[in-house]
Amino acid sequence: MTRHIRPALPHEAPALAALVRAAYAHYVPRLGREPGPMGDDYAARVAAGQAWVMEEAGAILGLLVLEDTAEGMLLDNIAAAAPGQGVGRRLMAFAEQEARRRGHGRIWLYTHARMVENIALYTRLGYAETHRAMQDGFDRVFMAKAL
Repeated sequence: MTRHIRPALPHEAPALAALVRAAYAHYVPRLGREPGPMGDDYAARVAAGQAWVMEEAGAILGLLVLEDTAEGMLLDNIAAAAPGQGVGRRLMAFAEQEARRRGHGRIWLYTHARMVENIALYTRLGYAETHRAMQDGFDRVFMAKAL
């Protein structure tokens, strides 16, 4: 079967929320609270055209949330149902392609300072830290990549 990325559909919002809850659950003890994506409104994200999924044979393997901003494309969330299968990397590449397609010269993201493995991955993929800040009660690391 072929994996493909497409916009999420309205009826998939509960499945997206469940995927994110499962993907981020291991961070709760480390952070002492649920990470921001666990409380996002995925029905609203789908309605706004910001949610994308990777699927294979009808199964959702991953989720991507993208927002157009004045600072460039914001990669707001990325989650994979099963890490280590290349889903995240393929979604990251898609996000960069989509940002270019929309005319952005920059893609940016943020992650929690305690999610050190994410910071390392984004650095390997060419993202550079721009700053750190407290936002919505989270200690965030902001990163960007020129396209």
